[in-house]
Amino acid sequence: MKKTMAQALVEFLKVQRVARDGRQQPFFAGCFGIFGHGNVAGVGEALQENPDFRYYQARNEQSMVHSAIGYAKMKNRLGTLACTSSIGPGATNMVTGAATATINRLPVLLLPGDIFSNRKVAPVLQQLEAPWSHDVSVNDCFRPVSTYWDRINRPDQLVPALMETMRVLTSPASTGAVTLCLPQDVQTEAYDYPASLFEPRVWDIPRARPDAGLLQRAAAWIRASQRPLIVAGGGVLYSEASATLQAFVEATGIPVSETKAGKGALPHDHSQVLGAVGFSGGTAANFVAHEADLIIGIGTRYTDFTTASKTQFQNPNVRFININVAELDAYKHAALPLQGDAKVVLEELAEAVVGYRVPTAFTAQVDFWRAEWIAETDSQRAATDAIPLRQGHVIGVVNDFARPEDVVVCAAGSLPGDLHKLWRTAQPGGFHLEYGYSCMGYEIAGGIGAKMAAPEREVYVMVGDGSYLMMAQELVTALQEGIKINVVLLDNHGWGSIRALSTDVGADGWGTQYRYRNGSSGQLDGDTIPLDLAANAEGLGMNVIRADTADDLQEALEDARDADRSTLIAVDVSADDGVPTYESWWDVPVSEVSTLAGVQASRERYAEAVKNERPLI
Repeated sequence: MKKTMAQALVEFLKVQRVARDGRQQPFFAGCFGIFGHGNVAGVGEALQENPDFRYYQARNEQSMVHSAIGYAKMKNRLGTLACTSSIGPGATNMVTGAATATINRLPVLLLPGDIFSNRKVAPVLQQLEAPWSHDVSVNDCFRPVSTYWDRINRPDQLVPALMETMRVLTSPASTGAVTLCLPQDVQTEAYDYPASLFEPRVWDIPRARPDAGLLQRAAAWIRASQRPLIVAGGGVLYSEASATLQAFVEATGIPVSETKAGKGALPHDHSQVLGAVGFSGGTAANFVAHEADLIIGIGTRYTDFTTASKTQFQNPNVRFININVAELDAYKHAALPLQGDAKVVLEELAEAVVGYRVPTAFTAQVDFWRAEWIAETDSQRAATDAIPLRQGHVIGVVNDFARPEDVVVCAAGSLPGDLHKLWRTAQPGGFHLEYGYSCMGYEIAGGIGAKMAAPEREVYVMVGDGSYLMMAQELVTALQEGIKINVVLLDNHGWGSIRALSTDVGADGWGTQYRYRNGSSGQLDGDTIPLDLAANAEGLGMNVIRADTADDLQEALEDARDADRSTLIAVDVSADDGVPTYESWWDVPVSEVSTLAGVQASRERYAEAVKNERPLI
């Protein structure tokens, strides 16, 4: 069938399906795009020819990738969107999104326009010229942040590239950003493609099973343990293993802690859920982790927030069992690796440890720490008459108002840590946090993607003023598409998270507040800049409500739920009254020499704290 390369690409994408456990669904929900000379006559024309493959108009190339990521995350990696851009800055705007997808192991397909393959008119507009090669463009920047990368220099090269694209995107172990660079001349060139390329194709998502010998050894380790702890990561949710995990822990009595990606793996009110673990964790999970003799990591990457920079697990005899579909993660911390799908591994492990139960004394300790932590979170979420409101209080009001099936979305600043500690998640998918890359600007775009994937669930985007200022323009996309999201904008007039960190390292919050330059000092320590971000949102067409008190916020949430379009609720919050850390530490190096007294004192504390880091090998 004679088609242009771009036409063949679009017609292939729209008939791809995935299947797991006998359930089939389309893999691509459409294509986000911004057009320029590098793709308007190729992919743009092909999308126009195929109105049954929906085109979504974005305002920024990075944010459209974030929306695709949000969609993929909400779909448990069983669906995504494509994203197309022109050559040059449009393409490189997507590099940050590509890194966000790959680090979080979430599938997205990026289709940046590229330079002319025939090279006759080079250098074309926006082309990077390299003196060592003609076969290079800015799209080579995607190589290190893509799980598969290719440049289609001839129309016939598209066929094998598409097969590899789908293999990688649908692989539970290898998924991430896939980048197909599309030279603008080749996009428009025709080729006689095989008809079979455009027939519906189903990609089965396997549930890999672990090695039988390693499984039995893991069972023996569990039976020998006195103080085991599960660290539930995102892999539990992507595998849809929540019910299996619940059955496993109820049979064994093993308590469960949660990473940011794994929060909601079990309901917050389950008697064995200790909540957040690590640097942004709470007392219950962190005290148990500190003394645990066995850590069972399920679908976790063990980032430094989860391990508290490898200070969290202090039992000298601690051992690790890692259940993970990815070999890279299964072997971390010299673990006994159970490489496979979380759901089926847990099923087999449950059979292998039938009859095992944690000691009664340990269960009593778990119950005690869990009750203590619930009381602490109640205190941090509790209402006060203070104005501005505390961030923990705002989280509590929104969480209490939200229904069990509703979704909170966040990514960067101090909010992720506070949400990890305080948000009480009732159902899988209800806690949607991008924290692999903690990319400022993800929140609104990611919330759009989450709502696209789950239109029946109310979505609450919680975003700080710093992240809002970086990428608020996708509010227009939400309004254009009738995608209803509720944005709760918490304004502390600066980069609150980094201000707190700057204070911890002795720098006194330098350079982290939105202040005018002081003519006397020459520094940014003048009056606070009177930004009105609510007025900005109004100008973009949003329904906007300002809330100063807890009662205001409650009424605003009610109005937002009843509204027929997206709403932004603007809330001023205190910059100095945050949620504390609990029995944990994060390695942020402090200057070894400094003229600043605060830095000198912080360095002394740092030198002592770093001694607790363990190699875990």
